[in-house]
Amino acid sequence: MRIALVGPGRAGQSIAIAANGAGHEVAAVVARDIEQANVVARRFDAVPLSIGEPVPPVELVVIAVTDDAIEEVAGEIAPVARNAAASAIHLSGATPVSALSSFGDHGVAIGSFHPLQTMPTPELGARRLAGAWVAVTADEPLRSTLYDLAGTIGLHAFDLRDDDRTAYHAAAAAAANFPIAALAIAERLFEAKSVPFDAARPLVEAIVANAFESGPETSLTGPIVRGDTTTVAAQIEAVRETAPDLAEAFESMVAATMVVADSFIREGEE
Repeated sequence: MRIALVGPGRAGQSIAIAANGAGHEVAAVVARDIEQANVVARRFDAVPLSIGEPVPPVELVVIAVTDDAIEEVAGEIAPVARNAAASAIHLSGATPVSALSSFGDHGVAIGSFHPLQTMPTPELGARRLAGAWVAVTADEPLRSTLYDLAGTIGLHAFDLRDDDRTAYHAAAAAAANFPIAALAIAERLFEAKSVPFDAARPLVEAIVANAFESGPETSLTGPIVRGDTTTVAAQIEAVRETAPDLAEAFESMVAATMVVADSFIREGEE
């Protein structure tokens, strides 16, 4: 299909590169900075446009701007794309589809398409999309169109209700960031005792594999799960001495682990 990309940042370019590689045509690149639009448009042999300029006929407008700018940008693009676009989507996991209501008011189908993947650069992001999952929020026939788009670029699509977006996005944030925070704490503590951080790689990889094969709760290990409060108290004291600035965060991690472990134990007893 023909696509207009509005907001050529990392996520937007990642989607555009993957879609282009799958045979879709990026027909236009729209940005407030026309120089940025020019640079990205050349990659796809597309038309560079400033926001407010008429958009050429396309099947899909992809609004790939920051969450707090989606509604404003949609309001600026919809009037110049209403006769040229069949549908419009945004890439946010947290923003409701109603942020694109200015398109809907012009009879354009609206929805969202949120890849559950990190995209640190456009090139790396495009490669990482293959095999990742993507949340789709849209009514038919746009839903089927987005499922087809997902399939062509190697994404596994699933439906996400608009009302469920906030909890879903919290889960995504937890999956993406909480493990990194825990690993950062571990790195500091290991290195403080001259233990290379790489020594933890096999352990971490095995734990992550266990979580997806058997479930997170059943993969918990260590003194918290065993109820060894003496060891846990000694660990907390060691962290206070070794890295005082991390003590509060470590204790929060301990508390979170205890909540999960207690929940799992209660479920097993029922």
